[in-house]
Amino acid sequence: MTVVNRDDVFTTSDPEALRALAHPVRLELLDLLDEHDELTASRAAELTGQTVGNCSFHLRTLERYGYVERAERRGTAWPWRARSRSRQMRGDEHDPASMRAAGRLAGLTLRREAEHIAGMLEGATSLPEGWVDTVLVARSGFWATRDELAELSGQIQQLTAAFEGRDDEAARPDGAVRARLLGVLTPELGTLDGPTGHDSRGRDAEHEQ
Repeated sequence: MTVVNRDDVFTTSDPEALRALAHPVRLELLDLLDEHDELTASRAAELTGQTVGNCSFHLRTLERYGYVERAERRGTAWPWRARSRSRQMRGDEHDPASMRAAGRLAGLTLRREAEHIAGMLEGATSLPEGWVDTVLVARSGFWATRDELAELSGQIQQLTAAFEGRDDEAARPDGAVRARLLGVLTPELGTLDGPTGHDSRGRDAEHEQ
């Protein structure tokens, strides 16, 4: 199922739509549209290093599955824009094809983000004075119930809600910079059937902060 709303969240568990997005160029194009609001295929080609024809092909593919749409035409220029301000892609647990497609997309997204963040952190020594404490890398392992994990998942999704609407430059406070948040929350499969407080091999749970 796919739901599209320009002012809200793009939500899909459709395996074809998930597979269509699992391509590095298409993910990059969506990132650029999120950042620039509207782009022509020519401008997208300049920013990505791809050819205009390749960008046009990938943008049309994204359009077919509801991710992007044409913006208002301006003379000979006909830019593209994202159809929704944010996206939520999650596999349907009752559809194995959907779960496989969501897993592939998640893996590609994580690899891209990890490479980007690693590059940023390697350049952290060049941050202006006073900005080092804005950088955080955290890893934590803990025990929680299914309901607690579901609640935590919702809380994580709401973390950036206070910053919505700032794609419009006029809505940004002075000094605002573009930031990225990458969060991963997942149950460890080997502990799902184990007794409370112990993993499936009988060891005490490890807690890392």
